[in-house]
Amino acid sequence: MRKYEVVIIFAPTLSDDEVEQSTEDFKKAAEEKGAQIASLDQWGKRKLAYPIQKHTEGIYVILTLEEPAAEAVGELERRFRVSETVIRFLTVRIDLDLKRAEKFKVRRSKKKQKTVPSGRIDSNETATV
Repeated sequence: MRKYEVVIIFAPTLSDDEVEQSTEDFKKAAEEKGAQIASLDQWGKRKLAYPIQKHTEGIYVILTLEEPAAEAVGELERRFRVSETVIRFLTVRIDLDLKRAEKFKVRRSKKKQKTVPSGRIDSNETATV
Protein backbone atom coordinates (compact mmCIF):
# COMPACT_ATOMS: atom_id res chain seq x y z
CA MET A 1 0.00 0.00 0.00
CA ARG A 2 1.46 3.36 -1.04
CA LYS A 3 1.29 6.28 1.35
CA TYR A 4 1.02 9.90 0.15
CA GLU A 5 1.02 13.23 1.94
CA VAL A 6 -0.81 16.03 0.15
CA VAL A 7 -0.35 19.64 1.28
CA ILE A 8 -3.03 22.02 0.01
CA ILE A 9 -2.83 25.80 0.37
CA PHE A 10 -6.16 27.55 -0.03
CA ALA A 11 -6.62 31.27 -0.74
CA PRO A 12 -6.82 33.28 2.51
CA THR A 13 -10.00 35.02 1.34
CA LEU A 14 -12.08 31.85 1.87
CA SER A 15 -14.31 31.43 4.90
CA ASP A 16 -13.96 28.46 7.24
CA ASP A 17 -17.10 26.89 5.76
CA GLU A 18 -15.75 27.17 2.21
CA VAL A 19 -12.44 25.58 3.24
CA GLU A 20 -14.31 22.78 5.03
CA GLN A 21 -16.55 22.17 2.00
CA SER A 22 -13.61 22.10 -0.44
CA THR A 23 -11.71 19.72 1.84
CA GLU A 24 -14.72 17.39 2.06
CA ASP A 25 -15.08 17.45 -1.74
CA PHE A 26 -11.42 16.48 -2.17
CA LYS A 27 -11.75 13.72 0.45
CA LYS A 28 -14.79 12.27 -1.33
CA ALA A 29 -12.99 12.37 -4.68
CA ALA A 30 -10.04 10.46 -3.22
CA GLU A 31 -12.29 7.86 -1.57
CA GLU A 32 -14.20 7.35 -4.84
CA LYS A 33 -10.90 6.42 -6.52
CA GLY A 34 -10.16 3.83 -3.82
CA ALA A 35 -7.90 5.74 -1.45
CA GLN A 36 -8.18 5.56 2.32
CA ILE A 37 -7.81 8.80 4.26
CA ALA A 38 -5.31 8.12 7.05
CA SER A 39 -5.41 11.63 8.54
CA LEU A 40 -6.52 15.18 7.89
CA ASP A 41 -4.77 18.11 9.57
CA GLN A 42 -5.98 21.67 9.24
CA TRP A 43 -3.22 24.08 10.15
CA GLY A 44 -5.26 27.21 9.48
CA LYS A 45 -4.03 30.52 8.10
CA ARG A 46 -0.24 30.88 7.90
CA LYS A 47 2.14 33.40 6.39
CA LEU A 48 3.69 32.28 3.08
CA ALA A 49 7.45 32.39 2.49
CA TYR A 50 6.86 34.37 -0.70
CA PRO A 51 3.76 35.84 -2.39
CA ILE A 52 1.69 33.40 -4.45
CA GLN A 53 -0.88 34.94 -6.81
CA LYS A 54 -0.59 38.21 -4.83
CA HIS A 55 -1.42 36.44 -1.54
CA THR A 56 0.97 36.67 1.42
CA GLU A 57 -1.02 34.21 3.56
CA GLY A 58 -2.66 30.86 2.90
CA ILE A 59 -4.86 28.31 4.64
CA TYR A 60 -2.96 25.03 5.00
CA VAL A 61 -4.56 21.57 4.95
CA ILE A 62 -2.53 18.34 5.06
CA LEU A 63 -4.14 15.14 3.83
CA THR A 64 -2.50 11.70 4.27
CA LEU A 65 -3.70 9.01 1.85
CA GLU A 66 -3.08 5.29 1.50
CA GLU A 67 -3.80 3.57 -1.81
CA PRO A 68 -2.48 0.71 -3.94
CA ALA A 69 -2.08 2.83 -7.11
CA ALA A 70 -1.73 6.55 -7.79
CA GLU A 71 -5.22 6.97 -9.27
CA ALA A 72 -6.60 9.11 -6.44
CA VAL A 73 -3.52 11.31 -6.33
CA GLY A 74 -3.77 11.96 -10.07
CA GLU A 75 -7.44 12.84 -9.77
CA LEU A 76 -6.81 15.16 -6.80
CA GLU A 77 -3.99 16.97 -8.59
CA ARG A 78 -6.22 17.47 -11.63
CA ARG A 79 -8.91 18.97 -9.41
CA PHE A 80 -6.38 21.20 -7.61
CA ARG A 81 -5.23 22.67 -10.93
CA VAL A 82 -8.80 23.46 -11.99
CA SER A 83 -9.92 24.83 -8.62
CA GLU A 84 -9.68 28.58 -8.10
CA THR A 85 -9.62 28.19 -4.32
CA VAL A 86 -6.32 26.25 -4.29
CA ILE A 87 -3.30 28.50 -4.79
CA ARG A 88 -0.62 25.81 -4.31
CA PHE A 89 -0.37 22.07 -3.62
CA LEU A 90 2.33 19.47 -3.12
CA THR A 91 2.09 15.68 -3.16
CA VAL A 92 4.84 13.55 -1.64
CA ARG A 93 5.04 9.76 -1.55
CA ILE A 94 6.24 9.11 1.99
CA ASP A 95 6.44 5.31 2.00
CA LEU A 96 9.54 5.55 -0.23
CA ASP A 97 11.31 7.58 2.44
CA LEU A 98 10.51 4.97 5.05
CA LYS A 99 11.65 2.20 2.72
CA ARG A 100 14.89 4.06 1.90
CA ALA A 101 15.63 4.64 5.60
CA GLU A 102 15.19 0.92 6.32
CA LYS A 103 17.54 0.07 3.45
CA PHE A 104 20.26 2.38 4.83
CA LYS A 105 19.84 0.87 8.30
CA VAL A 106 20.45 -2.63 6.90
CA ARG A 107 23.54 -1.42 5.00
CA ARG A 108 24.97 0.22 8.13
CA SER A 109 24.50 -2.93 10.18
CA LYS A 110 26.23 -5.01 7.47
CA LYS A 111 29.18 -2.59 7.39
CA LYS A 112 29.51 -2.77 11.16
CA GLN A 113 29.62 -6.56 11.00
CA LYS A 114 32.36 -6.45 8.33
CA THR A 115 34.55 -3.92 10.15
CA VAL A 116 34.61 -5.81 13.46
CA PRO A 117 37.81 -7.92 13.40
CA SER A 118 37.38 -11.62 14.08
CA GLY A 119 40.46 -11.95 16.32
CA ARG A 120 40.67 -9.21 18.91
CA ILE A 121 43.91 -8.36 20.65
CA ASP A 122 43.74 -7.64 24.36
CA SER A 123 45.91 -4.94 25.82
CA ASN A 124 47.85 -7.69 27.70
CA GLU A 125 48.61 -9.67 24.55
CA THR A 126 51.14 -8.74 21.90
CA ALA A 127 50.62 -9.16 18.22
CA THR A 128 53.02 -11.37 16.34
CA VAL A 129 53.95 -10.60 12.80
